[in-house]
Amino acid sequence: MGVRSHPGRRTAAGIGALLLALVVALVPLPPAADRAEAAETDSSAMTLPGTKGPYDDFSSLRVTVHQTEHLRNQGLEVSWTGGKPTPDDSTLANFIQVMQCWGDDPAGPRREQCVFGFNQPGGESLDTWNRRLVAGSDPGETEYTQDSGNFSPFVPFRPVEGDPTDSESDTTYFGPNDTNAESMLKTGVDGTGSAIFEVHTALQAPHLGCGAVDAAAGDGAPRSCWLVVVPRGEYEIEGDRNGKLNTSPLSRSNWDRRLVFPLGFDAVGDTCEPDKAERRIIGSELLTDAMSSWQSVLCAGGNTRFSFTQAGEDRARAAVTQPSDSSPGLAVTIDPVEPVDGAAAVVHAPLAVSGLALGFLWEDSGKEVEWVRDLRMTPRLLAKLLTQSYVTGIRFWSVDTGGPPDHLAGNPESMLRDPEFLALNPVMEGRAERSAPYGIVLPGENSDTSRILWRYLQSDKDAREFLEGKEDPWGMKINPYYTDLALGAEAPDYFPKADPTETRIDGSNGISALYTGAEVVPYAENLHDGAQRVRRGYSGQTTDVSLCQECATGGKLTGERRGQGSRRVMGLSDAASADRLRLDVVALPNADGEFVRPTNASLLRAVATMKDSAVPGVKAPDPARATDGAYPLTAVAYAAGSVDRPEAERQDYARMIRYAAGAGQTQGMVPGQLPHGYAPLPAQMREQAVRAAAALEKGVVAEPTGSPGTTGGVAAGTGGGDGAGAAGALPETGAAGAGLSGGSGTQGDEASAEPEGASSSGASAAGTGQEKTVAASGGLTPADILGAVRWVLLGVLVAGAAAALAGPVMLRLSARKAAAAAD
Repeated sequence: MGVRSHPGRRTAAGIGALLLALVVALVPLPPAADRAEAAETDSSAMTLPGTKGPYDDFSSLRVTVHQTEHLRNQGLEVSWTGGKPTPDDSTLANFIQVMQCWGDDPAGPRREQCVFGFNQPGGESLDTWNRRLVAGSDPGETEYTQDSGNFSPFVPFRPVEGDPTDSESDTTYFGPNDTNAESMLKTGVDGTGSAIFEVHTALQAPHLGCGAVDAAAGDGAPRSCWLVVVPRGEYEIEGDRNGKLNTSPLSRSNWDRRLVFPLGFDAVGDTCEPDKAERRIIGSELLTDAMSSWQSVLCAGGNTRFSFTQAGEDRARAAVTQPSDSSPGLAVTIDPVEPVDGAAAVVHAPLAVSGLALGFLWEDSGKEVEWVRDLRMTPRLLAKLLTQSYVTGIRFWSVDTGGPPDHLAGNPESMLRDPEFLALNPVMEGRAERSAPYGIVLPGENSDTSRILWRYLQSDKDAREFLEGKEDPWGMKINPYYTDLALGAEAPDYFPKADPTETRIDGSNGISALYTGAEVVPYAENLHDGAQRVRRGYSGQTTDVSLCQECATGGKLTGERRGQGSRRVMGLSDAASADRLRLDVVALPNADGEFVRPTNASLLRAVATMKDSAVPGVKAPDPARATDGAYPLTAVAYAAGSVDRPEAERQDYARMIRYAAGAGQTQGMVPGQLPHGYAPLPAQMREQAVRAAAALEKGVVAEPTGSPGTTGGVAAGTGGGDGAGAAGALPETGAAGAGLSGGSGTQGDEASAEPEGASSSGASAAGTGQEKTVAASGGLTPADILGAVRWVLLGVLVAGAAAALAGPVMLRLSARKAAAAAD
């Protein structure tokens, strides 16, 4: 997700059921996640000692950054020992501050090159959290002092390209909702602490440029960056000990105590030679992280570059079934390309095993346990959240707003008032319900992955009955705006926001604005964006009002993420993004009632339980079959290609499939490897992929035995009847992993990626009965909210601009400075 602009430059009854839920809650849960998978001991981990200052002694402090090479946009663990405990009262002392910086000097960055500010932990506004310096408070400060205009001095931010900021509140490059600086990381009573820091690349922070390749330099090396840790003690710069630090870490004497860690990034953006033939791929974002890893190796191994456009699977399938001369030659999909009478055969090849993950960030500075790391959810709890059935999913009610909406009267205010949730998660008892996640951040795209979640809910009797209108044992009922959508039986490829209830929020000076549930918990662009919103601790909520002279009510909706220590967000993500960003993940019950999270073992167990879809050899996600340790939201991403594509294209795509099924299944963090969050393909699927590559390359696929009288869809080589024998009988050409060819990093021209007759992902469900019902009720679908944006984007792309769909595939350039200057 690119950096967003800011306005202006300154800019939970039945006793039996409850007891049963309590019993379930006491069943031991497996380990939170295979962190050995997500955070293997890295040889690039670095530990640095603190130093002794004139008043505070940090010489016992040891700070470790657990990975300093092969970085991308990810969660990076920072831990420390030997610190003094942070007081548990209002005292502000003994913590560390962390920031990301750019800088070409081998000795480290200047303070002007560091992203810091706009992340206030809460309470009063202090210079401790920003770039402003207290005039005369630091004898060591000789560069930024009070000027003749009697304004407070500040340390400007100087970007890798562009002009420096001109005030401490200048949001030209970053602001409250997108800074990654951590202003106050607390130390425990044992002197230790740890945190996950979100590292930004040039995709998220063009002003830092980390990982960008400077073509002019000629060496092809990505820009490295820095992580700076500033320890804070009990004393101010001149020895004062008033219990509340009020000086910036950028003030010279504080800055001199910094620990500096070099950060090496993998290249981002298009790094493959532009003169190589482009082979375009379109489809499911479940493959995005893997494809991003494979592209540079594919580029280095041949005369072809592979570009990947992340898009809804319906659109990807249309590129195969309704191709134009400019359509991408390979689709990535979850549900298969269905057979079409008279059409050329389509080969399916398994590429990756992954799934969905429900990630969360839950801070609570008012509790002894500051971070909640383990949560469990049942399918019925998910159904309540997906149908906006808690009051705060629609309205933050008070006397002024008239209380909760009538149609939700009797329902819990939030899930923290729901006995079902509290029985599963007793650690949450007594926490601030009005600060709970008000819903799940859901993708606005239409996708096969959405159907997987709905099928999961429908596979559970309690959830299905709730969706059909039955109250839970404590009397909670579904939001009536969802009762006509048949969600207990139908599995749409989107998540409707069907409740149109508006609530007025009043601001100062008589201004006001109206908000709905779509502003309380807005749609994310996609699963990757959802993961990033969780990591940042901001859903995108806009339920505040600010002055708007051109608005009829005098106000407009705005939003800003909560301060550090009170960030609470839950969002749907792909497992790879959740792993990459080091999100805590909700444990979900499978068909056996066993609570599981996505790990290699649970993903592969789910694959073993899957049956074929309508196309033999293409496995169908089936949460109802997920037993014996299987994770219920598992899916397999398949490549689908038609055998009537030009021979040269088919040969190149076959080489890409062989690499993906071979060397591309080696798990690790190095480019070309399989990122964590995916499980390596089982051997049978690797063999199937190799046979599929051979079939695609040869361009001839025999009709599978027992198929419904058409050759339109074939999964090559599943090792048995049902069509496996036909493709499996084809000669295999090359071992899995052989024949590298390809490219890197660019998503290609999306205008040409749009097949004739295909809809954009935002409109692909427009003809469904569910969406018509929602529209009739006055509710909203993802297409309603995001569709206009997509069509504008499509228009720009058709005009010849570079594709810019979300996902860590291509570099986006920031126009924030120019936009802010124009305001």
